[in-house]
Amino acid sequence: MISAILCAAGGGVRTGFSENKVLRPLFGSPALLYSLSALYQYADELLVVCRKQDVPFLLPMLSPYPKAKLVEGGKTRGESVYLGLKAAKGELVLIHDAARPYLSETLIEACIACTKQYGSGVCALPFTDTAAICKGDEIVSNPPRSELYTVQTPQGFYRAPLLEAYESARREGKLDLFTDESGVYGAYVGRAHIFEGTRENRKLTYADDFFCEERVGFGTDTHAFAHAEEFDRGIARLNLSYIKLCGTLIPSSRELQAHSDGDVAVHALMDALLSAASLDDIGHYFPDTDVAFRGADSMQLLAQVMEKIRSRGFAVQNAGISILAETPRLAPYIEQMKENLRTALQTPFVAVAAGTNEGLGYIGEGKGITAYAVVLLRQRTVIK
Repeated sequence: MISAILCAAGGGVRTGFSENKVLRPLFGSPALLYSLSALYQYADELLVVCRKQDVPFLLPMLSPYPKAKLVEGGKTRGESVYLGLKAAKGELVLIHDAARPYLSETLIEACIACTKQYGSGVCALPFTDTAAICKGDEIVSNPPRSELYTVQTPQGFYRAPLLEAYESARREGKLDLFTDESGVYGAYVGRAHIFEGTRENRKLTYADDFFCEERVGFGTDTHAFAHAEEFDRGIARLNLSYIKLCGTLIPSSRELQAHSDGDVAVHALMDALLSAASLDDIGHYFPDTDVAFRGADSMQLLAQVMEKIRSRGFAVQNAGISILAETPRLAPYIEQMKENLRTALQTPFVAVAAGTNEGLGYIGEGKGITAYAVVLLRQRTVIK
């Protein structure tokens, strides 16, 4: 029998929130529910160790989970885990922080397997930064990085020896000296065995760690090439003819018809940004009936859209644009397009792809260019 103990009795002081951080919404649901639902399918019982004042909020959340029950925690993490261990009935226990909502099935399975094989299974990541031991503001020594790990949860143990270790630590008044279960186990039972964790399994510690939501937006736009008579006129002044895509001037035998500068790729991108933020389309903000936008620089219009996005608390996580054009050849200009957009969107994650339409339709006949764009916006909130 496996018992899962979900530690949710902390106050989350470093977030600055007035209530328990694991009850705060994360992508629309309380943060605690993500790890609870992940552990639930592996546990025969699930104990949520919580503060007394959080019980009225937690009880409705647990109603869809009949194997879950609440256990009142203590004033410290060590005391809360001890109370959870006393209430648990399983031979094997999995202990996890409710403030780590990105728990995966892979990590849970690895924890169980490691515990069954070695008697303990502690999720840990190799240390990647240079480590330093300091006194005050001075570095005393630099321990070898190869021997250091950052310890996460879940942590798995056989319940009986771990409970005995906790009782010994309590009798000696040392329980609060330990910051996690592996420390107690190591002091009173033996060396704990680790398995490799993931960077995604991060802990919600500060207000910035709560991404209120992510939104995806899609946009498309099409511009036709100039008509035949305009094409002939373009040939006569070939050295002056170009199109603009993602703010990059590209030589072309024909220009695109447009009220502004005809940057079809940026227009698709602006619509994607606006739709992700639940705003109106570009025609609403920059109508082609307004002479103020005649010949307008689309990159400057994009800057205005970005202001609207930021004013709603969003930042661009990544963006992708696909341009379909039979002519001109765009490959030599892709890198410059991406660089322009990285600066405008303030993100390094920008992709621009170009292709033809294999001679089919208006694109294949060289009558116009179509662009598609997709963006991911992420919103950070700090709610006091």
